[in-house]
Amino acid sequence: MPFVENAVLAAFLAFCRIGGCFMLMPGLASIRVPTNVRLFVAMAVSLVLLVLMWENFAAVVDTRPAILAPIVVSELLVGALIGLMARFYLLALQFMATAISMLSGFGAMPGNGIEEPDPQTPMASIISLSALVLLFALDFHHLIIEALVASYELAPLATPFDPQGALTDLADTLSEAFFVVLRLGSPFVAYAILVNLAAGLINKLSPQIPVYFVSLPFVIAGALILAYFSFGTLLSLFADSFAPTTIAR
Repeated sequence: MPFVENAVLAAFLAFCRIGGCFMLMPGLASIRVPTNVRLFVAMAVSLVLLVLMWENFAAVVDTRPAILAPIVVSELLVGALIGLMARFYLLALQFMATAISMLSGFGAMPGNGIEEPDPQTPMASIISLSALVLLFALDFHHLIIEALVASYELAPLATPFDPQGALTDLADTLSEAFFVVLRLGSPFVAYAILVNLAAGLINKLSPQIPVYFVSLPFVIAGALILAYFSFGTLLSLFADSFAPTTIAR
């Protein structure tokens, strides 16, 4: 039946962009989330989007492989671009969280990561997981879906993928994300510079005393106090800057 065939192809086109995004977006792309869960969530969102935008999908559905294949590839790349921009933002925070743990004196042997398979220090894991849970609590996944719906206006169906524009968006997202997390981690950077400078001066005055090993507990204690007063603000500012950095594009 032609209608059933067109409906299946339209649902597949919707799934290509939604699935490409969910394959890379933070949280759902974690190794802790089973593949079946990701698949069912992507299918549910695709069906809802298909109902809302049926006319747009029905207008471009074509059973000829020569026409359908480029559309499928373009939809996958557009969805992956949206998910990758959101993921870059969280990866920037993970980088700064690792730097904070090292600057705080917790840069020992890293352990198993909570969300990712890569090893992370305990403080970096706490910061990354807290930020991810906060984003989900604030319905950031709704912002991702909103961005996917808006992407059909910026990159309509059957429009060729623009690699230059995609690279520009990724570069701008990386720049803005690292600028945001650098400002969030600046108190720990300043603390590490002052503490290490003071420890170096004391070591020059009394070279017989191993100042580094003596001062390490005090450095860690000071970093914990700074973390106690700053982590709430750090996570709040991170969540506030997530939407304008990733969704506005």
